[in-house]
Amino acid sequence: MIQVYTGDGKGKTTAAVGLAVRAHGQGLRVAVFQFLKTEQDNGEAHVLRRLGILCRQYGSGRWLFNRKPDREELVLAAQGLADVERAVNAGYQVVILDEISHAVNLGLLPGEKVRSLAAKLPADVELILTGRDMPEELLKMADLITEMRAVKHPYTQGIGARRGIEF
Repeated sequence: MIQVYTGDGKGKTTAAVGLAVRAHGQGLRVAVFQFLKTEQDNGEAHVLRRLGILCRQYGSGRWLFNRKPDREELVLAAQGLADVERAVNAGYQVVILDEISHAVNLGLLPGEKVRSLAAKLPADVELILTGRDMPEELLKMADLITEMRAVKHPYTQGIGARRGIEF
């Protein structure tokens, strides 16, 4: 099955991490792959690892939204997708691709490669895709789509990201 958490509201990664913890608690093999993110100040990655959940990051730590990705960022993203494929082939039952929509939309990964991975997913694997503006082709493949909608957020009041709440 393919699940998607998308939309402009807060909670996409949080929902995926909650699912990871639940699945791990029921004895499933879980792997989390975070595109665009780094280990630095990443609260969920720290706790997932402490729980014994595979969690890896493939971000450069540099802002990418106003420019094309550089070679290092392309290599990191490609490594991430290769690691996802290895995890699926190694029998992980819940595989989370956090911020995968941005990786595709910003040109870090070809959408076709992500769609191909999703299309040949073994029946016993739950693939979770997160990120704003999920590409339409991935939405069409999904069995479950949850859209987070921003109604009110502290950002609009000038309050920045808070440790332990937004990261």
